[in-house]
Amino acid sequence: MHPVISLLRSRMASGSRADGRKLALAVEGGGSRGAYSGGMVAGLDDLGFANCFDAVYGASAGALNGAWLLGGQAQIGTIGWSDPAIMRRVTNPWRLRRVVDTEHLVQVVYEAVPMDFAAILANPTTFHPLATDTATGEAVDLHPHLTDQRSLQLALRASTGLPVLSGRPVTLAGRRWIDAGLAEAIPFRTAIADGATDVLVLRTRPDGWSATPPSRVETAVVSRYLRRVAPGAVSGWHTRHSRQLTDDTELSTHPSILQIRPPATAPEVPRLTRDTLLLRRAVRLGREAALTALSA
Repeated sequence: MHPVISLLRSRMASGSRADGRKLALAVEGGGSRGAYSGGMVAGLDDLGFANCFDAVYGASAGALNGAWLLGGQAQIGTIGWSDPAIMRRVTNPWRLRRVVDTEHLVQVVYEAVPMDFAAILANPTTFHPLATDTATGEAVDLHPHLTDQRSLQLALRASTGLPVLSGRPVTLAGRRWIDAGLAEAIPFRTAIADGATDVLVLRTRPDGWSATPPSRVETAVVSRYLRRVAPGAVSGWHTRHSRQLTDDTELSTHPSILQIRPPATAPEVPRLTRDTLLLRRAVRLGREAALTALSA
């Protein structure tokens, strides 16, 4: 049995985390691919593992899914992926500004549902949304800046602020932030640096996926945007492909990290898709992947 699974089961059975280990959950981003990790988070909740983690780290859409888990609303969090009204309002490829309107998602939709921001902040499992510092290009854990609902909402927007697509960088704690994926799309390194001894990683890329370089057009457009609003992130954008390959190698060989990934046969979910039938299927496959990986 993998040590992460053994630790989850022993903690659930004992109802205690006083075992000398630090177990982290790290949730990958990826725009609409987050439907997969949303289903996985719901699967963790199905199995009773929601309270077994010491810390939850999220990048981009992974931060949103982590927030739903810590608010005790993992099942509610999956609904938005298959709601046509939400998906079409938040993601609109024909909108000149804010193709992906995460401000509307976090400030309007999440307040209307509502997301239990107070429960997230009070949860003994600490929440660590990541974002990319526009000045340095480094991945930064925004946990120290989470003091109230407003700062939590800003952190969620910062983590999901896709370059070019989501408008201007988000300002929090006197610094400007953009999407975590530019610096650390799979937030396991920050978790380990924080002292995690064991990490469960929820992936949005299926088994067998291998990183490929972005197209010349995407490289040109994003590079131009970053040079203007986030100069520190330009280098990270150009090295992102090689870092993705390194991440995959380390994740597959690290003895204390367990990955859950969509199956190799899972359909491709484009980053900006609004196809709610596809997204509903991705949620279901993500849930099934978690249940298969972690249940007896």
